[in-house]
Amino acid sequence: MVWEVNKVNLGTIFEEQGPQMAQFNFTHTQDSLFHIEKIWTDCGCTTAEYTKDTLSVGDQGIVKVIYDPTTSAGYFSRMIIVQGNLMGSLDTLYIEGTAIPKSSNPQLIYPEQRANLGFRLSKINMGEVFTNEPKIKEVEVYNFGDKSFYKDSLSYAGPDYIRVIQLTDSIQPNDRGLLQFEYSGEKKNDLGFFEDQVQLFWKDSTLIRIPVMANVFEYYAPFSKENLNLVPQLYIASKEINLKTISSDSPQIEMVSLNNRGREVLEIHKVQGNCECLTLEIPQTSINPGETLQLKIIFDPKGRKGIDQRNIYVFSNDPVNPVQQIILKSRVE
Repeated sequence: MVWEVNKVNLGTIFEEQGPQMAQFNFTHTQDSLFHIEKIWTDCGCTTAEYTKDTLSVGDQGIVKVIYDPTTSAGYFSRMIIVQGNLMGSLDTLYIEGTAIPKSSNPQLIYPEQRANLGFRLSKINMGEVFTNEPKIKEVEVYNFGDKSFYKDSLSYAGPDYIRVIQLTDSIQPNDRGLLQFEYSGEKKNDLGFFEDQVQLFWKDSTLIRIPVMANVFEYYAPFSKENLNLVPQLYIASKEINLKTISSDSPQIEMVSLNNRGREVLEIHKVQGNCECLTLEIPQTSINPGETLQLKIIFDPKGRKGIDQRNIYVFSNDPVNPVQQIILKSRVE
């Protein structure tokens, strides 16, 4: 059996949507006559229907897998084993997704309300986004109002690297629906942590503003162990700096060595701190093999008091460690 795909992601499924179906198509490629003898599933929540005809070479068949979302909550992954009459014709299929049970208290589950549309959280967190492909996240919402939200009436405004669509055709009053957020790290063309404002509009003049957060990282394809010493390698001499006790009126200056231990040019794409109290300076962004440059860190503790920790992130083209962290600790008096 040659399958078009052997795994189907059903996405986010609400309990009230009922059983969901995934279809797997295959082609019989042997000269002998073929038929499916048996199908096993690893859970009673999953059943299968399949082509019962005898197939000749080149004929196509179908396996339909039905999943009942009322039996579990959260992420699921189910295995389906297909056995044919010919020797060696034993294949494994998979379905996955996220099942969301129906809530008896929507006010508690969706506390963040914007224009009668309830969200679980106040911000959309995309998590880690890489530059090789867009990151997609499905977000469930609840309609607390008396008007419906229709898919074909939604538009949005925001940066071009963020797209929003409504997956469900309509979100009826006192019912749930799904929005899909897509974040393109390639289009963002920058690295690090970001928070953007996105506005959602429906034709009835409903306007929702919601922040979208993401950590953008550059993607590097896997490479062989033999090439490990050929690629750029960033070595940071001091990854933890303890300033000990300092005065809030006294800015601190530290120098940290950045060394390229690889055999190709190391490019520093970005150096980012997690606070405006940090000023970060490097004399150049390229480091030749064997060379070292100094990262200048200026920490202004003005307005701070007590134990303090600042994080500094160095983004480079080191494919093994493309993001490295420097921790700056102090006690401010």
